[in-house]
Amino acid sequence: LIIGVGGFILSAFVMTPKYESTTSIYILSKQNTDTLTYSDAQLSSQLTKDYKKLVASRFVLEQVIEKFELEENYESFVERVTVENDADTRIIAITVKDVNPSVAQELADEIREVASAHIQSVTDVQAVNVADFANLPLEPAEPSILLCTILGAMLGAISSMGVIVIRFMMDDTI
Repeated sequence: LIIGVGGFILSAFVMTPKYESTTSIYILSKQNTDTLTYSDAQLSSQLTKDYKKLVASRFVLEQVIEKFELEENYESFVERVTVENDADTRIIAITVKDVNPSVAQELADEIREVASAHIQSVTDVQAVNVADFANLPLEPAEPSILLCTILGAMLGAISSMGVIVIRFMMDDTI
């Protein structure tokens, strides 16, 4: 019980909450602007891994760091940025974590803008469209107070069971 309460206090009052903001882009590489062929759709699906790499590239993220005058380098900033692609879609989601919800939103939108221009210049894609603007997070994504409390309680229960078993095994009285 004590360790469970400790987990609650640690997650609720000690740990700094982090917010996540997500934006997404839709990339369609097509050669002919009048019609979309099956091969264009297949090519776009296969290139989404390339686009994900370009979004999280040093070129894109360092431009964002420079614009916002962040006091961190590429290696630490890239750990706060997640680029995902759901299976069988050409939509790429860009998620940014920050301690300030509005900064997380602004960073996500700026990464989307810089990445869109970079993808178009590198891959010669005709359009990178905004599928969804970055949201302003209202609730922190980390830490999960409930999860920390439950894990603390489970750790406490396992620890107390271990102490009880060890005390029982070490007791040699008749």
